[in-house]
Amino acid sequence: MSQQGYVATPPYSQAQAGMGAYPAGSNQHMYGHYGGPPQASFPPPAGSMKSPVSSSTPGMPPPPNHYNPNGQQNGSHPQSYPGAPAAPGAPAAPGAPAAPGAPAGYGHPLQSQYPSMGQQAPPPAKQLTNQMGAMNLGNYAPGPMQSPPTASPIAPQPFQPTPHPAMGQPPGPLGPHHPWGAGQCLVLQWQDLTCLVWACPTLDHLPQDPGASSSLVPDPIAQQATPRNQVSLGARWQGPDGRAQMAGGQMAGPQPGFPGAFPGPGMAGPPQKKLDPDSIPSPTQVIEDDQAKWGGQLYATNVRGQVPPLVTTDFTVQDQGNASPRFMRCTTSCLPCTADLAKQCQVPLAVIIKPFASLPENETPLYVVNHGETGPIRCNRCKAYMCPFMQFLDGGRRYQCGFCSCVNEVPVFYFQHLDHMGRRMDFYERPELSLGSYEFAATLDYCKNNKLANPPAYIFMIDVSFTNIKSGLVKLVCDELKTLLDNLPREDGAESSAVRVGFVTYNKILHFYNVKSSLAQPQMMVVSDTVEMFVPLLDGFLVSYPESRAVIHNLLEQIPDMFADTNESETVFAPVVQAGLEALKAAESSGKLFIFHSSIPTAEAPGKLKNRDDKKLINTDKEKTLFHPVKGLYEQLTKECVAQGCSVDLFLFPSQYLDLATMGHVPAHTGGSVYKYSNFQVETDGEHFLRDLRKDVEKSMGFDAIMRVRTSTGFRATDFLGAVYMSNTTDVEMAAVDCDKAVTVELKHDDALSEETGAFLQCALLYTTVGGQRRLRVHNLSLNCSAQLPELFKSCETDSLINFFAKTAYRAVLNQPLKSVKEILVSQTAHMLACYRKNCASPSAASQ
Repeated sequence: MSQQGYVATPPYSQAQAGMGAYPAGSNQHMYGHYGGPPQASFPPPAGSMKSPVSSSTPGMPPPPNHYNPNGQQNGSHPQSYPGAPAAPGAPAAPGAPAAPGAPAGYGHPLQSQYPSMGQQAPPPAKQLTNQMGAMNLGNYAPGPMQSPPTASPIAPQPFQPTPHPAMGQPPGPLGPHHPWGAGQCLVLQWQDLTCLVWACPTLDHLPQDPGASSSLVPDPIAQQATPRNQVSLGARWQGPDGRAQMAGGQMAGPQPGFPGAFPGPGMAGPPQKKLDPDSIPSPTQVIEDDQAKWGGQLYATNVRGQVPPLVTTDFTVQDQGNASPRFMRCTTSCLPCTADLAKQCQVPLAVIIKPFASLPENETPLYVVNHGETGPIRCNRCKAYMCPFMQFLDGGRRYQCGFCSCVNEVPVFYFQHLDHMGRRMDFYERPELSLGSYEFAATLDYCKNNKLANPPAYIFMIDVSFTNIKSGLVKLVCDELKTLLDNLPREDGAESSAVRVGFVTYNKILHFYNVKSSLAQPQMMVVSDTVEMFVPLLDGFLVSYPESRAVIHNLLEQIPDMFADTNESETVFAPVVQAGLEALKAAESSGKLFIFHSSIPTAEAPGKLKNRDDKKLINTDKEKTLFHPVKGLYEQLTKECVAQGCSVDLFLFPSQYLDLATMGHVPAHTGGSVYKYSNFQVETDGEHFLRDLRKDVEKSMGFDAIMRVRTSTGFRATDFLGAVYMSNTTDVEMAAVDCDKAVTVELKHDDALSEETGAFLQCALLYTTVGGQRRLRVHNLSLNCSAQLPELFKSCETDSLINFFAKTAYRAVLNQPLKSVKEILVSQTAHMLACYRKNCASPSAASQ
């Protein structure tokens, strides 16, 4: 094997820079372990091969020395330092002796190998082994390597452009005495017919622990002039022993896909940046920290814009001027001062209002304020109710509204002197002045037709078709009602519930039952005309349960036996809702329908439905049509139910498709609920169903409700999300509202908000109690305002944000494909987090 193109090993067995080409004899170059099968290098991409030329092309450098890696390229000449021998094949620097045996020009091999060296050069085979092992050419990794087999001539390669900026600035070629150290990195670069070998220790491959006294020192050899397409030499670090060591371990070089890339696998790219798990917030840790801070503690609401404890924390609220967070929670307790700031932060501004939220036993129930025939005191302009945000003036004779700044006269009966702080002397004696939540007793002006309301009614409507009888559902419901009716909701302090009850069974036709207390046996009345639905009796249908207990129990025992042999599988649905609505209209009361249904209504009657479950529409733009209700009758039913205060709770037990989008439209807009038990079996699902039924019947409720949200100047409520119906843009109508229902209200800026005065919210709910009284429930909340984004993000409430996003996505499904809804959610969340990172987060890795 020819040894031309290799130089003798420098002192201390250090590898020498520079490597010539392998002699001719094969049509491709190969690398591999000694004694192993040869491994062909990867050829350049098709179409990029450059044909060898015998003469220089104008504008291009002349062909380099085939045996000399340090020949001139791109017209630049390597430089040498005084007193150091020049690189082989390069002219000596002024004042420096030329290297012995330096060729006179291009194309001449070396004639001698530094005879001035202090030790004898090893045999050619041993020399080649040492050099190849030091350069790690076999496997691109540190470690010894055996001598390669005889190689073939090098295939011509295209001219390489400037390397990627990540590789650093171009260095000079390595001199003949460059101290290569352990862990040397090499870069192989092909240009025309020459393979260039460069030392390339980079900062990415610095030793992990070079020592306490280690320091990076500039490499003087890196200052040499070099062709632009060669790789940066980088820096060396100086070890504790004072000897210069090369920084780097793994072989680094041009990266695949970048200019100057080496055409072969195995070249590792830059280290991937990973997330730092220690810098990622832990929801579990946040919940635990909040529980440790507020768990079992007293949370006073006397601070404006105070961030409340999380919903997962068990805490006690003391109302001192702002509504409990159980009633009202905002997505952020600090509103941005301007609309531009709100748009920049991308945080939705909304308040989640749960007007009938359940209170723990250790918290005081809401006080009821009764001003007699005068009724609640309100602002003359905006109609806001008296609250802690009103400022009394002129010795207590007038007050300024906190919402519209209107100055109003104080009624004579309501006058009270002010103390030295400007507060009324009876401040702590009146709940509307010192508390955030309270109730007013409403007058006739707040009642329909100026008539006092009647107590509400519960009507139980049971599907007695073949499916429900066979599954045992009918018997299960009847047995449970015998004990459940003893727990109907009642007024605080009342001995018994004022709620009246009625019973209907149905399949294709409807059966009404007379359970008047004077009867010995219940009476059934059948209505087969489902087109013109009417109630066949008035007296005896809606009764007081304590008075008719015996007759009702008798009926509940007979119903399963009466329909035990039925074969009827077809049912109706819309006429059932219509029947309950007509019964409440006849009784001039509000109430709730409990409907137990099992299948899609296919009987010939109003509201008949068909199967719309088209699998082909899934994941298409028309998928949203599957979620739209069938228009017409059900929309009209919804409107009539809301007007009467008739709420619908639907318990479904399907074994196959039923049009839930249409059947659930009435409950969704009347303050009702939908419970679904697919393939119901008494043994496995019975307890779950009974638990839901008990809770639904026993929970406290308000009926025939109207809610309005008022805000201080500068912003307003613009959108309302929830089981509500709206006939205009301001009044939220709910046939019923219970302790589980929450309305999400979106807020928008009208003008700039003041940091000094803050922002105020008031929710007023007019409703009928389970005892038939008409009341106004008022919740007040004050918020901070800020022009600083960190203050806004610091006050954000994650659970409220998720509530808002979930409800907006639920509504968007009716108008947009699911894929688009998902993209919108991801985009809005990403914008919100990006704004936080840009304006509030401390500097961190770009990938974090």
